Amino acid sequence: QVQLVESGGGSVQSGGSLRLSCAASGYTYSYPCMGWFRQAPGKEREGVASIRTDSVTNYADSVKGRFTISQDNAKGTLSLQMNNLKPEDTAMYYCAAASGVLCRDSSWSLAPVSYAYWGQGTQVTVSS
Repeated sequence: QVQLVESGGGSVQSGGSLRLSCAASGYTYSYPCMGWFRQAPGKEREGVASIRTDSVTNYADSVKGRFTISQDNAKGTLSLQMNNLKPEDTAMYYCAAASGVLCRDSSWSLAPVSYAYWGQGTQVTVSS
């Protein structure tokens, strides 16, 4: 059974930083891709960043240059370093892992449908 557990969320002021972590059952390289998604109240879940087993990354335009995704295969962890946070980054953030290879296509790497396993989420709140 795949388990993904997020941590590191919290409340910060605009311009601040947070680092999210996701502990995965098994090695992260056992999943073709892993990603971070977020969902704000009343909005659809959207992809934030993804990373493939070969370390190729993809980011949503709204976070490029501010967020960095990384994985530690030895520890089985996925991280998201978030800098220069903005109020519009406020959302529940989810870690996800793919079981198929659709995610390896850049057109699908940030699509929720490409991911089979999901964590419970961690809240990020950014105040102005």
